[in-house]
Amino acid sequence: DAKTQYLDEVKALTDQDLYRIRGVEGVDWAVPLFKGTSRAKGPDGKFRGVILMGLDDSTLVGIPRRIVLGNIEDLRGPETIAVDQVGYKFFFPDQPVTLGRTLDLNDHTVKIVAVVDSNAPFVNLPVFYTKYSQAISFVGRERNQMSFVLAKATRGTSESELNQRITKTTGLKALTGNEFGWETIWYYIQNTGIPINFGITVVIALVVGTVVAGQTFYLFTIENLKQFGALKAIGVSDLRIVGMILMQALIVGAIGYGIGISMTAAFFEATKNN
Repeated sequence: DAKTQYLDEVKALTDQDLYRIRGVEGVDWAVPLFKGTSRAKGPDGKFRGVILMGLDDSTLVGIPRRIVLGNIEDLRGPETIAVDQVGYKFFFPDQPVTLGRTLDLNDHTVKIVAVVDSNAPFVNLPVFYTKYSQAISFVGRERNQMSFVLAKATRGTSESELNQRITKTTGLKALTGNEFGWETIWYYIQNTGIPINFGITVVIALVVGTVVAGQTFYLFTIENLKQFGALKAIGVSDLRIVGMILMQALIVGAIGYGIGISMTAAFFEATKNN
């Protein structure tokens, strides 16, 4: 919908919108995509809210590229789902990854036919994938259920040009994947307290780090006044001495920055699927 600001706050599209998009010049293909929330319960009674993705019945476009176990084609069967690794570990902790296990999803007993490796969403909920028609039945029927339309440009048509055509022809908002991601990021920046909280944390860290580093170099200078006096005695200028101190500060800062970035990268690499 043209007024959509955030991927979890969408106004459902109609089937007619899908056909209108397919009729836009430059569209190679367009398929429906459902994104909603549901509640799943494991065999031990433990339940959790999940993100439910409904993929086009014919093509299954939108499934993650990395398949850990199983065959995506099995999603064409009745009452079947694919689960991301985080969801599988939550519902079946400390158990080997196997297919055929069942979960309760809104009074439906669904069978896991594939386990996928998908990027963890911001809210860190398990992600389930199934056919579009099944997703609709799992969450309950309403007049309109289609969240998005996935479309691909024909060869020779640029994405930006096609976006403009779709918007002009249908009045809907057409975005590339990158633009869609940035729109979500800006939503969080403009409508949540996350930037303020992170900003305060970063500012405090910078102030504390600057004070500690400044105090350290101050003590270093005081303790080495005799050496600086000797350098002055042999004709070294004040500017050169200041340059030496700044060079040491730059080297220490670069080493600290490298260590900090390495630790940050290692942390995100270790927790990206959690």
